[in-house]
Amino acid sequence: MASESVVLGVDIGGTKVAAGLVSSDGAVLFKARVPMLPAGDAAAAFAAVKGAIDTVLEANPRAELKGIGICSPGPLDPRTGVVINPPNLPCWRNFPLAAEVERAFGVRARVDNDANAAGLAEAIWGAARGYQNIFYATIGTGIGTGIVFGQRIYHGRTGSAAEGGHVSIDYQGPQCACGKRGCIEVLCSGPAIAQRARAKLLEGTARSTLRELVEGNLAELSAEQVGEAFRAGDALAAETLRETADLLTVWLGSVIDLLEPDVIVIGGGAGELMSAFFDRIQVQLPRWSINQRCSEIPLLKARYGADAGIAGAAALCRAR
Repeated sequence: MASESVVLGVDIGGTKVAAGLVSSDGAVLFKARVPMLPAGDAAAAFAAVKGAIDTVLEANPRAELKGIGICSPGPLDPRTGVVINPPNLPCWRNFPLAAEVERAFGVRARVDNDANAAGLAEAIWGAARGYQNIFYATIGTGIGTGIVFGQRIYHGRTGSAAEGGHVSIDYQGPQCACGKRGCIEVLCSGPAIAQRARAKLLEGTARSTLRELVEGNLAELSAEQVGEAFRAGDALAAETLRETADLLTVWLGSVIDLLEPDVIVIGGGAGELMSAFFDRIQVQLPRWSINQRCSEIPLLKARYGADAGIAGAAALCRAR
């Protein structure tokens, strides 16, 4: 690749580290992936991060690196770049990730959680480009959210703001992994979609292609399979997703009443699936928001899919 000013984005998960070069216009130019070592010591886990970065830089020796952004599981402190005590990365406890990256590579480093960073990437380069006040949600294994005002992430007092996936819409609802009841995450995440479809299959005898997709093993049912059945015209899958959309509407109505963003952007694998119901959500929003102009707020599909972590991490170094 020709010499160009780029930022390197690093997306750290419980099992992998993905790293990539991102151009000034948000294009992911090159990426690599290595295994993460979540249960070892802090140095071994950092060596995996360093290895992913080295792999990218060695393959692109002419790249002019302007910074390194990092998405890490939280809790973390985005102001200091310290990873505090993430449940799925027990190797790190109060680990100064940003400082260690800066020491190793000699460029500035920024650290934040994945939803905040992905929302920032959508604000700078993606579906929310041109909007000032943005609410971003990624719907996948969980539900993560980010709030971006004028290309700046809203972190709150300690960096823990925008945990929108753990806003409850039913205090008597099912218990979330966080300990609360009725969080939107436990009701509308990918596993929740699969559970909703599974319950429908167990309680009735309705014909559904879902039974064939899982070969009768309902415990293996996934949101991806619900989506596959829906696209094939399956009525039970469609009913499952309509109910999920209606719950998301309740939640988004409250988000609008609290923030009144200029735009709402939805990402993640299950978010992509739910985009087929954006029109239904917008039509029903007036029932769940006191804002008389709530239906004017665009509900958009995110630009970044699988590369949201890399692009989001890079955006941390491109923000104002």
